[in-house]
Amino acid sequence: MTVGKTGLVFGAVLSGRHLFWSMMVALGWAQRVIDCIFWMHFIKPVLVIKPFKVARAAILIAVTASIGFVIGSAFAWIWNAMCKRERSA
Repeated sequence: MTVGKTGLVFGAVLSGRHLFWSMMVALGWAQRVIDCIFWMHFIKPVLVIKPFKVARAAILIAVTASIGFVIGSAFAWIWNAMCKRERSA
């Protein structure tokens, strides 16, 4: 398993989810969605979605891409280390 490629895939998936969320905020759909999700879980909606800001959305996407890359890379590194140990045993 390639460490860098796995990190990129995890980063892309995680940041993609947050890109989708940012688009929902920009379109004005996020409040209705979060209210519905809370309603289905028997939770009284108390969160209020703030107005969309491009800079904040970019920060969210960049941070989650970075976190996803680190988590994916760590996962691949651990996987490779465990597989190497099994082959040598």
